[in-house]
Parts: sequence; structure tokens; C-alpha cells
Amino acid sequence: MQDTIQNLPDDPAILKQLLADVMARNSYLEEQFRLAQQRQFGASSEGHPGQGELFDEAEDVDAIESVEQESISYTRNKPARKPLPRDLPRETVIHDIPETDRVCDCCGSELHQMGEARSEKLEFIPAQVKVVEHIRPKYSCRHCEQQGTEVKIKIAPLPPGPIPKGIATPSLLSQIITSKYQYGLPLYRQESLFKQYSIELSRKTMADWVLQCGRILEPLYQRLKQHLLQQAVIQADETTVNVIKEDKTQCYMWVYCTGTDSPTTSPIPNIVLYDYQPGRSGQCAVDFLKGYDGYLQVDGYQGYEQTGAVLAGCWAHARRKFKEAEAAQGSTARGKNKTGKANWALNHIQKLYRIETRLKDATPEQRYQTRQEQSRPLLEQFKTWLDKSALQVPPKTAMGKAIHYCLRQWHKLMRYIEDGRLTIDNNRAERAIKPFVIGRKNWLFSNTGKGATASAMLYSIIETAKANGLTPFDYIVMLLEQTAQPDTNTDQLLPWCVAKD
Repeated sequence: MQDTIQNLPDDPAILKQLLADVMARNSYLEEQFRLAQQRQFGASSEGHPGQGELFDEAEDVDAIESVEQESISYTRNKPARKPLPRDLPRETVIHDIPETDRVCDCCGSELHQMGEARSEKLEFIPAQVKVVEHIRPKYSCRHCEQQGTEVKIKIAPLPPGPIPKGIATPSLLSQIITSKYQYGLPLYRQESLFKQYSIELSRKTMADWVLQCGRILEPLYQRLKQHLLQQAVIQADETTVNVIKEDKTQCYMWVYCTGTDSPTTSPIPNIVLYDYQPGRSGQCAVDFLKGYDGYLQVDGYQGYEQTGAVLAGCWAHARRKFKEAEAAQGSTARGKNKTGKANWALNHIQKLYRIETRLKDATPEQRYQTRQEQSRPLLEQFKTWLDKSALQVPPKTAMGKAIHYCLRQWHKLMRYIEDGRLTIDNNRAERAIKPFVIGRKNWLFSNTGKGATASAMLYSIIETAKANGLTPFDYIVMLLEQTAQPDTNTDQLLPWCVAKD
């Protein structure tokens, strides 16, 4: 330490610069430490305290007035249990008192029934497995047998099935598929479940069936893709997937979606398609979209720039950057009645989201008009604040990164107010990829690229079915039954067509 002090320069200007560099470095390391603590121990929710508050619309870009506290009284509704579905099979059990007790304890007169008390209990019956044995009588001509001529045997053909010469029925295959891809149950666990019924069904056999089902349903997947590429707006996202027998160290599952998470009366179809790729190159999106020139709403990943689509930004990602900056600024800056730049940005972004909440059921034309009148001034105010703050905040800090992210993405972040069909963020795609992320925590990896591709097909069918209000198990059973038939019309199997039936 003494040698270090002796080696310091004597020039005060140089010493000041060294001190400034050390202080900046120390501030950066403190931010990284706070962010690491937040990721490890903090809440994962991105909620902001200002989400339920009203803000002073006249505030300028330099400060926010403190919000006075007020006490609010309300009446809490007592939670009520929902009645059990009436269409479930029901068994009635009557509990009556003995006939000898049906007399009054006071006067000894006979009691009459004045009513009854009913209560419901839900009983679970474990899954049942049965063997369907197909018997086909054989017929031959006895006269030809006696004459020694060639005997032709007649026998009824086997009903077509998804797996030729296999023991799997559509219901069994659907159970395996939905257990893995809807509920995250790996094949090795399903193998142990079948053993409880004395059925030896290896995970290798089930994996082969899954691959074959992926190939069977590929025509439907491709038809869904054609419908997807005809839409005006597509949202996209991507996440990692571990594939054992791939040369690349990091493989990716991409998701492309349109519509909403649940059935609506909108003419826009609800479609969720997964696409496995052994990398994250922008060419992956280019190959999937194949010349698509509509709106593509995505995060700030530069790979999407290679597509011919018109890119729209995501305000949820911008807000996330400021949430990280808020966590990095420490408890002092976030103390009571104190406001930092991150808090100002979060409050301002929340105003934009509040407008979108009011426009939830509006038409595209109404959204466009309201955004021009209300959102555009807020965005212009936010841009002024970003330009000013960029000159005041070091770019390597968490706050500086959040500011410069918004400035780099600004033309994309502004795009949603140019067309009422666009949304403020691509949370639709993030929600669509979440089931895959949850499932990945259970089955951990795919063995081969073919398996990952089959997984993409089956995830697509399940999530698209859910988005259209279908039960995935029933839908996949129907698909496997119908696709086994000759001359199947794929258009009649689309989820929104089945839902209408």
C-alpha cells in the first residue's frame, strides 16, 4: 500500500482524475453487487408501486412531487367456493336418522320431513388402463380347398391407427404427449407411472412414439404457419434449450405468435408456433418468416433486424431496464419520500400502460386516435428526459444502460402508436414461451435435434389449442384419429374450426 501511495503522481489534476475513476469504478461495483443480491434474493415480480396510483399530469421532466399518504377503508368479500361442475358423474348417498328416532323429544309426536341439507364431496378415481383386443375372423373357400386350387383368404382390415403395427392408441399417445408438454412430466417419470399398472412401457418406446407423432402433425403445423404469416402483426421471442447431440453449445427454441392468449370474437386467429434452431443467428428468424413484411414485435435483439419485417419495440423490456436500475441505486435513493431517475422513468412508463388498460376493448381505429392524443405527448416528454439524462448519467451504470437502451430502440418503441393493431409490448410472446421454460426445468434437455423439432411441433399444437379454448388432450386424440384416415382435410382440423363446431 505504501509503495502504491509513493507511486501516485504529484499533479493535482491527474490525482483528481484518478480519484474520479476510482469512485466511478466503486459505484459500478456497488451497483453490480446490489443487482446480484436482487436476482438472488429479491422478488421476481416487475410490479411498480405507482401502478395503482394517479399521477399529476402537469409534472415536468425535472422532478416528481411526493405523493401524500391517505388511509383507504374497504369491505373485503368473504371468499366463496365455486360449485362443482354439474356435468360430472354423480353418486347420491342418503344419510337418514333411524325410524325410531323420528319422534319429538318433547311431546312424542311423529316428526315430518321439512327439508334436507345437501353437501358435496369431490372424489378422485385413478386413471384406468384397458386393452382393446381386435379380433378379425378369417374366411376361405372350402370348395377350392377340396379342388386343390389357390385359396384366397378374406379378412377385415384393421382400423387405421397413428402408429402402424403398434400398441399405442390415440388416447394413449395424447396422454403421453400432454403429460410431457403440457404438464412437464418427463418420460422416465411416466415410465414409472405405467409400472404401477404392471405395464412395461420404456421411455425409449415413448420417445419413438413422440417423434412419430411430431411427423404426423407436421402438415397441421405447416398450415398454421401459413395462417401466421398472413397476419399483420406477429410477436416473437426465443430461449435456450439444451440438446445433447448437437455440435453447438447453445441451442434455441424460438416462438412466434399472433392473436391473444384466450378465445375472443376477433377475426385474428390465435396461433402459437415454436421453432427449434441450433443457434440464435438472425438467419433463423429470416428462414422462418420467409419474406414476411408485416409488423414484428420483439425485444431489442439485433438478429431480428435481418428480417424484412417492420420492427416494433417492447416497452416491457424498457421498463425492465429501469427496474434493474432502481434495484441498483440502493435503499438510500429509494427511501421514503425520495425519488430517483429510475423511479421517474417507471412512473412515466406506467402512465403509458394506464392508457393501454383503458383501450383494452377498443377498436384499432380508437386505439390509434387515443394514442395520438394522449400517448404521443407523454412519449415526447420521455424522449426529452432521456436526451437530458444521457448527458448526466455515466453510460456504464445500470441507469445509463437503461437510458441508452431506450435511445437506441426509440424508433421501435414509438412504433406502437402508429398503428392501432400493435400492442405496447411483446408480452404475448413472453407468455407463450413460458410453458416451454417451465417444462424445461423438469425434463432438462432433448437428446437430439429431431427430438427438439418434434417437441416444437407438439408444444405448438398444445399451446394453440389452449389459446383457442380447446382441451389439448381431447384435441390431440381427435387429430391422431383423423390424420390416420385417408384424404384428411387439414383445414377442418384447425383449432378455431374445431372450436366453432
